Amino acid sequence: MQTVTSTVYTNKLLTDGRTDTRRHAQRTPDITRSLKLTVSLHDSCSSSHCVNTFFVTVNGGGGGGGVVVVVVVVVVVVVVVVVVVVVVVVIVVVVVVIVVVVVVVLVEVVLVVVVEVVVVVVVVVVVVVVVVVVVVVEVVVVVVVVVVVVVEVVVVVVVVVVVVVEVVVVVVAVAVAEAVAALQDQYLRMIKWEKVT
Repeated sequence: MQTVTSTVYTNKLLTDGRTDTRRHAQRTPDITRSLKLTVSLHDSCSSSHCVNTFFVTVNGGGGGGGVVVVVVVVVVVVVVVVVVVVVVVVIVVVVVVIVVVVVVVLVEVVLVVVVEVVVVVVVVVVVVVVVVVVVVVEVVVVVVVVVVVVVEVVVVVVVVVVVVVEVVVVVVAVAVAEAVAALQDQYLRMIKWEKVT
């Protein structure tokens, strides 16, 4: 508890026209009564809050009687509480807005990433399928070409064999014909020789 007291006395005009600047005693006559203003500042603080209370005491004549007016600075406390509440509300609103913005940004980022991943996966699958189809088609084409080449080679071989066989047959036929002709000629000569002899 801390108390500060200030005492002020008013100047009274005396009957002869002079000004009395003396301090009057606690009990003065009614004709020279002064007003005594005592202001006490009580600062009471506890562990949870601190309240400043001003006690204003106006002591009139007679020294003992007075009216005590107690003014509690509730307005200041209320204003402080309102300011604190407003600040808390503003902070809560700002935090909520920041959280909403962060959530929206995260959702947009996740959506963008998911869309990009899906697009990449689809593109990769399409490319792989196209490559596999192209490779299969090329393999089939190569197999067909190889088969065609093999067939052509077989045909050529068959043709060559046929030609060779024909040539052999012709050669054999010619040889047989020549041999037969030679034998006939020799036989005819032998017959002629026998007739001559």
